[in-house]
Amino acid sequence: MLTHSELKELAAIRPNEKLFISLYLNVNPLTNPKGDYIIHFKNMAKELLDKIGRDTEKKVKNAIDKIESHLKGNKRELKKGIALICSSDLEIWKNYNLSLPVKNEIIVDNTPYLQPLVFLLNNYPRCVVLLVDRELAKIFIVHLGEIKEYTELFTPDIPGKHKKGDWFSLSQKRFERHIDYHVGIHIKEVVKALEDFLHKESMNNIIIGGSEDAVTKVKNILPQAIIRKVISTFNAETFLGEKEVLNKTLKVLEELEGEKQKNMAEELITKAMKNNMAVIGIEDVLGNLQEGKVMKLVFLKDLTAVGFKCSNCSFLTVQTIKSCPYCGGKFEGVHYLIDYTAQKAVEQGALIEIITKSDELVKAGGIGAFLRF
Repeated sequence: MLTHSELKELAAIRPNEKLFISLYLNVNPLTNPKGDYIIHFKNMAKELLDKIGRDTEKKVKNAIDKIESHLKGNKRELKKGIALICSSDLEIWKNYNLSLPVKNEIIVDNTPYLQPLVFLLNNYPRCVVLLVDRELAKIFIVHLGEIKEYTELFTPDIPGKHKKGDWFSLSQKRFERHIDYHVGIHIKEVVKALEDFLHKESMNNIIIGGSEDAVTKVKNILPQAIIRKVISTFNAETFLGEKEVLNKTLKVLEELEGEKQKNMAEELITKAMKNNMAVIGIEDVLGNLQEGKVMKLVFLKDLTAVGFKCSNCSFLTVQTIKSCPYCGGKFEGVHYLIDYTAQKAVEQGALIEIITKSDELVKAGGIGAFLRF
C-alpha cells in the first residue's frame, strides 16, 4: 500500500551511479480487454531504449526485462493502474497495484519519478483507523478499499479483579482509581502513538473504534488539531481481524461518502444549470475534456456508454461523424466510453468522483464535470 513515508524514502534518494526505471501503466481490463497493456509497455520500452543510448541501455535492459516478466506473470493481481519503480540493479523494487487509472509513462533517470504518486496521495486521501480498548490499541491505514496494520500498542499489567472477587486489600473505590490511573497511562501512550503516526503520515481523516469508554477517553485528551480530523467512531472489540476492521470502516466511509456525493451531485447540477463553471451530459463533458477544461469528472458508478475515439488525437464522442473535428483523424468504435473518459481525465490531471446513487444525476445524463475555466 502506498504511504507518505514510502514516498518520502523514495524522494530522499539523491543522484548516484544507479539508474531508476519508473513505470506507470493503465492496466484496466475494460480498456485493455486482450492484455493490450503488455503491448503498450513493449512499445514504450522500445521507444525508450532507442533514445537513451547504448551505454544506458546496457544498464537498464535487464530491469526492463524483469518488469515485462512481472507484468505477464501477475495478471490476476492487477486492478486499473500500476506504478512500478525499480533501480537498474533491482536492489530497489516498489510495486503498487492501484484502483485508479494512470497515464502511461516510462522514465529512466538517476532518481525515481514520483509526480503521479504524489498526485494520487494528495487527491485521493487515505483514512487512519484507531482501534482501542483499555490495554490494547492498533492503528490501521485504509485506502482505496485496502487495509494495512501500521502498529500495535499493548500495555500489560493493567490490574483487574482478583479471581476470588477480592480487591487486593484495597477498598473498591481506591482500586478503581488505581485501575483508572493505569488505563489513563495507556490511553496517553495511545494518543502519543497516534500523534507520532500523523507526524509521519499526512492524513486528514480519522476513525476511532473500540469500547465506548476507551473511545471517549481518547477523544477527551486528543489535541484540537487532531480531534478536528476525527470524522466518525464505532463500537468494536480490539481482537477483530483486519478484514472485519475494514468492513466496519468501509461502512462508516460509505455513509459519509453518500452524504458527500449527494451534496456534490446537487452542486454540480445547480452550477451547470446556471452555466457556472460546470457542465452535465456526456457530449458537453467530452468537448470540455478535449479542450483540457475539466477539473473534476463526476459520473454514476454503473454508467455505461458506447462511442467513438479518434485514432490520432484520442478525441472521444458519441456522435457518428466521418472525421475528427480537431485533427481530421479517423474514428474507431469503443465499447467502454466512460472508462476511456476517466482515463483521459486522469491524464490531464483532473480529479474523479464516482457517484454511487443520485436520481438527480440520472436525470441529467449520469455524468458531468466541474471546469477549470
